[in-house]
Amino acid sequence: MSIEEVHPKSQFLRDERLPHIWCPGCGLGIVLQSYINAAEKSGIRLENHVLISGIGCTARLPGYANLDTYHTTHGRGIPFATGMKIANPDLKVTVISGDGDLFNIGGNHFIHAARRNMDLLVVCVNNFNYGMTGGQHGSTTPPSSLSSSTPYGNIEQSFNLPYLAAAIGASYVARWTVMHPRQFTKSLSKAMDIRGFAFVEVLSPCPPNFGKFNGFSDGFAEMEFYRKNSVVDNEAKLEDVSIDPHHGKQIILGEFVNKRRPSFIELEREVNRRAMVVEK
Repeated sequence: MSIEEVHPKSQFLRDERLPHIWCPGCGLGIVLQSYINAAEKSGIRLENHVLISGIGCTARLPGYANLDTYHTTHGRGIPFATGMKIANPDLKVTVISGDGDLFNIGGNHFIHAARRNMDLLVVCVNNFNYGMTGGQHGSTTPPSSLSSSTPYGNIEQSFNLPYLAAAIGASYVARWTVMHPRQFTKSLSKAMDIRGFAFVEVLSPCPPNFGKFNGFSDGFAEMEFYRKNSVVDNEAKLEDVSIDPHHGKQIILGEFVNKRRPSFIELEREVNRRAMVVEK
């Protein structure tokens, strides 16, 4: 193979599985590149990185990363990751999955991992629908949005994910779009240094489903929408950062929470130390 044929990130990719299966205009390639770049800059040895997902379009991402990866059952990426982190606290365990997997199917696991301040990085690629199964609406679908299951508009209130994560105790909370890859990558790098539960939401186009139903001609059109209608405000009140573009509301991006409190692993180690003292 000539040097021209070697991808600059080939050591981080499973070349034999490329090209990927994602739709044209999907932002998951950007998400994969951002994660790889952040992992490379983290200073953590590649063999200590573990990448886990559940089920869905986003959940295919670990299959392209050349490190220890696990494709788990639907909505269960976080409990798999929790067990792995407790068994080997030296690992940097990251869960990357979609909104349908993490919050529709696996929302209960997200809540308790954040409450415990479990030492995990959780990345939600939010495309506002069930992308793999036909574009049905879910818990992150904005009000009034069209989908295959809400042809006359979604009447349900959607989750405000940064607000939810912060309210239940996450140590780090941020939101970006795939139109903001540099900020997103920097955010992932910061999150990899966090002791405790770190959460990053990244908004991404789903051209054949959410995009088609809501008037976006292709992935580029939705990316252009993000460019024109997003604003960075790190100091925003999180109760005000819900996503409701159909009613003219700007999408608020930023690094919203970065605080220090004892993580689950630190507390567990302290309990074990006390137990050993008592036993002696």
